[in-house]
Amino acid sequence: MSPTFLLVLGIAAVVIIMASILLLRRSEEDPLTARIDEFAVREEIVSIEEIELSLPITDRIFVPIIRRISDFVVRLTPQTTLERTTRLLELAGNPRNMTAAEFWAMRGFATVLLGVLGLIIARGKPTGTIFLYTLGAGALGFILPVLLLRSMKDRRQQAVVKKLPDALDLMTICVDAGLTFNAAMQKVDEKWDDELAREFGRVIYEMQLGKARRAALKDMSDRLDVPDVTSFIAAVLQAEQLGVGIGKVLRIQSEQMRIKRRQRAEEKAQQAPVKMLFPMVFLIFPTIFLVLLGPAAFQVIRSDALRGVTG
Repeated sequence: MSPTFLLVLGIAAVVIIMASILLLRRSEEDPLTARIDEFAVREEIVSIEEIELSLPITDRIFVPIIRRISDFVVRLTPQTTLERTTRLLELAGNPRNMTAAEFWAMRGFATVLLGVLGLIIARGKPTGTIFLYTLGAGALGFILPVLLLRSMKDRRQQAVVKKLPDALDLMTICVDAGLTFNAAMQKVDEKWDDELAREFGRVIYEMQLGKARRAALKDMSDRLDVPDVTSFIAAVLQAEQLGVGIGKVLRIQSEQMRIKRRQRAEEKAQQAPVKMLFPMVFLIFPTIFLVLLGPAAFQVIRSDALRGVTG
């Protein structure tokens, strides 16, 4: 089997996996119902068959298949496993509104796909080698979605930690200008479009639906699972309970968050020499030695060859 064919096959596998990730979503509204409402607004008279055919092929074929597989996965997967996966998806920001069952269906699809790819690559080799290739590729397909999801969770939490001091500064300015704490959160949501701003916007939305501010803020802390956010929300709730001015609390929290951000930057600066050691030893130094000692080595080899000829 040619390397070009294997490369094309590998790229196709990656594309299929990424397409499955994009398709594994759950919208709040049924696509067919949304399309019927759209035609109703236009006041066009069409049949149900024409409306169904007007839907994208993903909504007509792929999404129903994946959801059927997801329902089957729910019946086979233990409830505790689904709860842990749901928690991990929540910490990652609920990418594509994916459910735990859909995520497990994607893991199974990636496992089978990469396992078949490993089997194809190892075709013609000994049985033990084929087994190892298939098992290794299948294990990679099973683990890779979890690694990607955890990477998304880490990036989301780092983005929240990085943005929190600026958000608290803005909220402090808003409160000092006479706005309420809720209005300050609304200003953060209006000014920025990032994970922290969206969480503040969700808190405001939940409060508009009737949820108490204490419960909405605690839910925000649980969704983010960031120690800085947890301490900030705890300080705000304690100040609300004790009757302390929210502006003073925001000012103190803002100063503390800036100090923590500076300390994290100093810590990373102290870690930089250690992290640079291994690339320098194994990558940079050998190249330097090759450039500096290479000509001398060629001269030694040439002199030895000339000495052998004359001798």
